[in-house]
Amino acid sequence: MDALESDYSSKDRPSIGQEARWVAPPLEWSAWGFLVPSKAHPRKSEHVSMRLRELANSGIRLPEIGFGTWNYRGGVEPLRAAIECGARLIDTAESYGSEEIVGEAIKGRRHQVFLATKVLPRNFRRNDLIAAAERSLRRLGTDHIDLYQLHWPNLAIPIEEPMRGMEELVAAGKVRFIGVSNFSVRDLVSAQAALSTQRIAANQVRYSLIERTIEGGLLEYCQKNGITVIAYSPLATGLANIRAVDPERVLRRVAQASAKSEGQVALNWCISKENVIAIPKASTVAHVMENVGASGWKLQPELAHVLEKRIRYRRRGALEMGARRAVRWGMQKLGRWQ
Repeated sequence: MDALESDYSSKDRPSIGQEARWVAPPLEWSAWGFLVPSKAHPRKSEHVSMRLRELANSGIRLPEIGFGTWNYRGGVEPLRAAIECGARLIDTAESYGSEEIVGEAIKGRRHQVFLATKVLPRNFRRNDLIAAAERSLRRLGTDHIDLYQLHWPNLAIPIEEPMRGMEELVAAGKVRFIGVSNFSVRDLVSAQAALSTQRIAANQVRYSLIERTIEGGLLEYCQKNGITVIAYSPLATGLANIRAVDPERVLRRVAQASAKSEGQVALNWCISKENVIAIPKASTVAHVMENVGASGWKLQPELAHVLEKRIRYRRRGALEMGARRAVRWGMQKLGRWQ
């Protein structure tokens, strides 16, 4: 079976993982004027059905909740639980130090997994990029990478060079789709122009309830151009960071109104955006199950609006982004930003 036509990618299947549905309790009106689960009937849930989203315009459908492995220390069991529950997009990177544990977790399950990893900017020279891909393949214990991503823009190396290497890897069957990470609209335009036979499938960026910089134009550009947005740190690297800017406890109240956990609400808000997939990390099987429970349902529009308007968030402007870009360019010229 082709790795991209495995269980999760079939267009004929509406969902993956466990398929028993949420059992909805009776509703009552809350003080906010929204229908919420009755306190006299505690919520009941069995299993969750994972919803799928198309990767770019490829025909390949991915789970809207995947699994990120930055700073991961959870071992193989949470990763294997994620695969069993339908969160079969697993993202890693050569800089994370987690490729080996991902490779161990997917052993014997490779056909069930959509595997994504990243190459460091210091390896953007064509020969270095191909060598880095070979090392990642060995660490992952596989013969191909489903989505290979440029981890950050390297402003000191012409984008044509890594993109040439990327297309060679695709032609050799070692990479299926080309992606980028932390790319601006300008970076995306240049990267796509440098490709002759392939399209950029995804841009992995920071996105959460409290970090919404991509709403300044990047999200819309990706949506219009069929580029999937993969949201990393969708829980803001910890719910404590969201609570710190939520003095009214809006997230908790919306979670109660939705009969979900705060983490599930924050993730569901993120994936409610068109073309967005989230890759939260989980260090325990229980946390995996909670994350997966963010799929298969949708926040009431009124509640989503409350989250967006009453929780403080950051959206960096053009001046700040330009200054950060200038610093990155200078550091990369000096060889100090890898």
